Amino acid sequence: MSDKVLMKGNEAIAEAAIAAGCRHYFGYPITPQNEIGAYMSKRMPKVGGVFLQAESEVAAINMVYGVAGAGKRVMTSSSSPGISLKAEGISYAAGADLPAVIVNIQRGGPGLGGIQPSQADYFQAVKGGGHGDYKLIVLAPASVQEMASLTVKAFELADRYLTPVMILSDGTLGQMMEPVSLDFPQQQVFEKPWALTGTKCARPKNVVNSLHLVAEKLEQKILARYERYKAAEQNEVMCEEYLMDDAEICVVGFGISSRVARSAVNAARAKGIKVGLIRPVTLWPFPDAALKAAAKKVKAFICVECSMGQMIEDVKLATEFSKPIHLVCRSGGVIPSPEEVVGKIEELMINDK
Repeated sequence: MSDKVLMKGNEAIAEAAIAAGCRHYFGYPITPQNEIGAYMSKRMPKVGGVFLQAESEVAAINMVYGVAGAGKRVMTSSSSPGISLKAEGISYAAGADLPAVIVNIQRGGPGLGGIQPSQADYFQAVKGGGHGDYKLIVLAPASVQEMASLTVKAFELADRYLTPVMILSDGTLGQMMEPVSLDFPQQQVFEKPWALTGTKCARPKNVVNSLHLVAEKLEQKILARYERYKAAEQNEVMCEEYLMDDAEICVVGFGISSRVARSAVNAARAKGIKVGLIRPVTLWPFPDAALKAAAKKVKAFICVECSMGQMIEDVKLATEFSKPIHLVCRSGGVIPSPEEVVGKIEELMINDK
């Protein structure tokens, strides 16, 4: 077992990206993710990499597009308003089938909002965020260790499925400090014959582009892309189930909300209430099968969110509205408390009698 080091979540993401072979980072400062850029500015020169603070978020995502087109592992990070500015570039990268990793350490919104943690960018992340028919693979860490391990995973998934992958976290996990193991599996090497590496007259030229003026050709590109998405849905779904074997109520939460939910489940179990937790780790592809299976056993669901309720829509779709689904939420940068969740659990048990 490797030694662990005490790190902030943001720092863990940065170090894990380097371990994954990322040697190009482009970003622009915004709270609460500034530690990622600060860490990269110190570490990248030491590993032969490139750190560049761009003149804007728009510039940063287009630099990512360029490096991804050359076949190199590349990352950018920002927080909610900055991700909105990157949305067009993310759509271009998706349209050009380019692998890249994008980190969103969410803050309250809309607009400039505040700098406290939020999960209100769920729709933006899992429903596209930019224009056109495309998906992002979206990973939701719930610990500083997962901030690291899922970053390494993100680079693998981006290369495997030729798509941007988003780490969707929040200001609490970004600033939180926990022990982290930086001992990661050996990285798979992906061949990239499509990359812009210079032909030296040895091969036909490659073109990286998202513009297809013939409608039928664009449709063919989209259909091929959705075949890869289908493969991701079959092979890459990740979720955690906790105390679900005999659960009568299922609490659903991701990221920081899942930690609140887990505490609430433990407190309710101590009172003799049969309740469990399903934590989506991949927000897209969403763990539909796990939730559908749970719906056959439990009496009700409770979604815990740091938003006015966004993931709850996917829970309703996954369970086909077969059981009541309730919401415990706070917004604007406020995190629900375990007591609020336990209160809702007890309310459902009383009403069920």
